[in-house]
This record gives sequence, C-alpha cells and structure tokens, in this order.
Amino acid sequence: MIGNPMHRQVVLLASAQALFQTVSVLVMTVGGLAGGQIAPRPELATMPIAAMFLGTAAMTSPASMWMARVGRRAGFVAGALMGIAGGLVAALGIWFGSLLLLSLGTFGVGAYQAFAQFYRFAASEVADGAFRPRAISLVLGGGVVAALAGPMLGRLGGPLLAPEYLGSFLLLALVSLIATGVLLGLHIPNTQAAHADAGNGRSWRDIVTQPTYLVALFGAVTGYGIMILAMTATPLAMAHYQHDLPATATVIQFHVLGMFLPSFVTGSLIARFGVLRIMLTGIVLFAGHVTMSLTGTGFGSFASALVLLGIGWNFLYIGGTTLLTSTYTPAEKGKAQATNDMTIFAVGLSCSFSAGALLQVLGWQTLNLILLPWIAAAALALFWLGWKQRKPLNSAPVAE
Repeated sequence: MIGNPMHRQVVLLASAQALFQTVSVLVMTVGGLAGGQIAPRPELATMPIAAMFLGTAAMTSPASMWMARVGRRAGFVAGALMGIAGGLVAALGIWFGSLLLLSLGTFGVGAYQAFAQFYRFAASEVADGAFRPRAISLVLGGGVVAALAGPMLGRLGGPLLAPEYLGSFLLLALVSLIATGVLLGLHIPNTQAAHADAGNGRSWRDIVTQPTYLVALFGAVTGYGIMILAMTATPLAMAHYQHDLPATATVIQFHVLGMFLPSFVTGSLIARFGVLRIMLTGIVLFAGHVTMSLTGTGFGSFASALVLLGIGWNFLYIGGTTLLTSTYTPAEKGKAQATNDMTIFAVGLSCSFSAGALLQVLGWQTLNLILLPWIAAAALALFWLGWKQRKPLNSAPVAE
C-alpha cells in the first residue's frame, strides 16, 4: 500500500493527525491541572485550555487563506513548528510559575490545531474517487491513537521533572517535532485554483439564515460546546474527589476513544437511518452522560459519563457537519465552512474558559445538570427541522 504515492501521502497525513491529536488531548488532560497549581484563583485553572481554543479560533481563517497561496505542505509544517514553540513556551510557564506564559504556550498549540483541522481535506485532495472515503477514515483514525498516547504522555510527563507537568509540555514539543518531520514528506498539489470562484454564489446572509444551516450549526455547536465544557472540567473534578492522575488519564482515554472509534461507522449509520435520527441519538447520549454524572463521583461514574459524552459528540458533530454540506454550493463552501468553524471554536473557547468557574461555583453534578436545557433546545431544533421538511426522521438522509 505504501508503495503507491497516493497511499503514502494518506498514511503520512494519518500519522500527522495522530501526532497532532496526541498533542491536543495531552493539553486537555493536564492543562487544567497545570493551570490549577499556578493560578491565583481556582476559577482560572482552565485558562490554558481556553487559550488553546482561542488560538484555534483566531488562526483558522488565516491558516486557510495562507495555505491557499503557499500550499498545504508549507502551512502544515508551519503549524507543527507553532506546536513546538507552544510546548516550549508552556514548559517555561510551568518553570516560572506563570499562568500567562503557560497560556501563551497553549495558544501556540491552538494555532497548530488550526492548521491541522485541514488534514482531512488534504486527504480528500490527494486521493482518487474510489479511495477518498477510506482516506478520510484513515485520517480520522488518528484520534484512536491519540486517545491512548495523549493521556499516557500527560501522565508520564507529570512527575517526570520538577515542577510537576514540566515534562508533559516538553513531551508535547517533542511530539510536534516528530510531526514536523512527518509533514516534510508530503507532496500535495496547491489548491489555489479551487478557491478562484469563492466570490461567486449567494451572500453570506442568505447562506447562514437557511433553517437547515442554522440547525446543522446549532447541532455541531451543541456537540462541541457541551463536550468541551464537561471534558475540561473532568480532570479538576476528579482531582477534587481524590482521584489520582493515572485514573484521570484513563477516563480521558475512554472518552477520546468514544469520540473517535465510532467515526468508522457513523457515516454508514447516517446513510441507513438518516442524519436527523443520528443527531437525535447523540442528544440522547448526552442526556445519558448527565444521568451517569449524577450517579456518583467514583471512577465508574466518571468513566461511563465520559464515554457517553464522547459518542454523543461523534454523532452530533459528524451529523451536523453532514447536514451542513447540503446547504451550500462548491462556490459558497468558503463562507459556509468558515462561519461554521469559527462559531464552533468560539463556543468551545467560552466553554473551556468557563468550565473552571462553573465547577468551582456549582460542583460537578450541578454543572452537568444545567446542561439539560441546552440539550433539550437542540432536540427541539432537530424535531422542528424534521417537521419543517415534512418527512419522518428516518427517511432518506441528506446527501453527503
């Protein structure tokens, strides 16, 4: 397989995706814990994680526009170099006990994430029609590797050097360095011509005010926002209830596996049952997460809740993305996708930053309980769209 140039490029992208997501999951695992040990107030503990999402939100559009001019390979390598710099700056923040410096480092990791969001599109660009679905699946499969490697590196790096978590961020820089080497092997054609007609099509307002677009966006935002809020709060909540770092890392591993393992079958489920029904299943799984969080604060309750959270995110996020693709033409995709991604990461930023304060004020179980109105609103939006389209939820799905 690797002897084929097309296959080799996809393998390189899948490897780069695994390395990038390892970095991202590592920050999610220890970012709040590292912030908590140097933050002047407990509610600021999740600032490093919020800074990562701020970096992604700020850099997503510039990354896309810059790569349209210089090509994917140059952009991806630049993103990985930002990951190296971010890891080193974050390590300095731990060394000097500076929350601001730590957050500046994770902002750099967020910039890395902004570039890496386009790996899946690059896979579709290098693959032919027959291999394209499998190519995208291989890239998504990198999340499974990250589910194991990210928490493991966070756990190993925590006590590796003094002060605690210094080693975690040095390992983050090392993983980013390895990713840089992998990305240097890419040979992806410049897609500048594909952006030439981006100014054609409907206006931004006409695109984003479509009922289907709004429901698709709200579904994806719900999936991402609730997942980030609960995932960011989990390490802090587990520490509060006397769970050690290995236990916390294991729960995060289970959660990330729940996020990415279903990706290999979610598309088939959407094709069989319809996108709205799969998104509603994600809503039910989110409600199950809330229910499990109310059963106690033991390891089993945390693990079960976070697995349901991960699978619910998968169904809502992929379903919302699939639904979104029916709302724009190729000439309009730049405006439609940019608005979608910017909104999602803005909500992720708000949720990650507020997680520490909400946990401090409300506690773990009440924090999850107040998610129910948001979950209910998303369910009502999906039922409304199904009614508006005047067809049952299990009818033919939206074309991908």
